[in-house]
Amino acid sequence: MAGKRRQGGVKGREIVVGVSGSIAAYKAADVVSKLVQGGAGVTVVMTRAATQFVGPLTFQSLTRRRVFRDQFDLDAISDPTHITLTDKAELVLLCPASADLLAKAAHGLADEMLTALLLAVDCPVLAAPAMNQRMWEHPATRANVKTLEDRGWRFVDPGKGFLACGHYAKGRLAEPPEIVEAVKGLLK
Repeated sequence: MAGKRRQGGVKGREIVVGVSGSIAAYKAADVVSKLVQGGAGVTVVMTRAATQFVGPLTFQSLTRRRVFRDQFDLDAISDPTHITLTDKAELVLLCPASADLLAKAAHGLADEMLTALLLAVDCPVLAAPAMNQRMWEHPATRANVKTLEDRGWRFVDPGKGFLACGHYAKGRLAEPPEIVEAVKGLLK
């Protein structure tokens, strides 16, 4: 009975997960898996940089859905996918949200499928950043986060731990259960 209660937060909900270029992209697979196991319909949109860390086949296998990457895909020309995905989405989760993705979103750049989708979204956006601590604390990143918060975005702040650069500091992607709980909280 407790397991059913825990799963109720995402069951039957449509979630778009945007994966950007970060070594933490491998953790996004765990988040996606947990959401799917909870009964959510999950569609993944990846940046070009994200595909250098985790392959689209990983997410396609977990979601049993096509993974979107290219806004100029021939299938997307007859169907403006960045729009139709936002029509169905009840929440967009950016996991991990790199400094690059946050900057593009804050400034309205739409050079990839994911960034174009972010300009068309009209549902809640939850971002789980992951980057080096100096990047996270940089005034440009802080300003971008503030801009996005002012637009209604929510954030799961990065945690403290060992980073890919070898430093022990704040910047590590929040743990998957924390991210899933934040998703459930926004979908209430």
